[in-house]
Amino acid sequence: MNFEIEYIEKLANLVDEKNLTEITVEDGDKAVIIKKGYMGAPAPAAPVQVAAPQTQTAAAPQSAPSAQAQSNDQPKGTAITSPMVGAFYAAPSPGAKPFVKVGDTVAAGQVVCIVEAMKLMNEIESEVSGKITQICVEDGQSVEYGQVLMYVE
Repeated sequence: MNFEIEYIEKLANLVDEKNLTEITVEDGDKAVIIKKGYMGAPAPAAPVQVAAPQTQTAAAPQSAPSAQAQSNDQPKGTAITSPMVGAFYAAPSPGAKPFVKVGDTVAAGQVVCIVEAMKLMNEIESEVSGKITQICVEDGQSVEYGQVLMYVE
């Protein structure tokens, strides 16, 4: 499947017409994610096309070493993975409090981080309720499609 502009526009119109908040279409190593709204503020649906894995540099330098990255031999819990290639951000803005840290309890649907792809900030939500047992990436680090970001037990 080749994601052409007309196809992406039809998906964006579908999101509006059906009053959806998000739609994802994947084909091999490509995906289109259209999400309505960001950080609780209404915004027009924005198409995102993610190509095959590529090297990206972090947009913001890390200001302090992160104590969140844990190196446990056996990861515990359900993996939260990146739905796209991009940059991982633990907080909504530089210097802000992180969405979650190891030991925090989260509810299904709660935003746990952001993955920036093509200058669009994509909120990543936990699909399960539980406790954050491990955060596997550093703030500002590039992540790949399917890469484990954290574990929830």
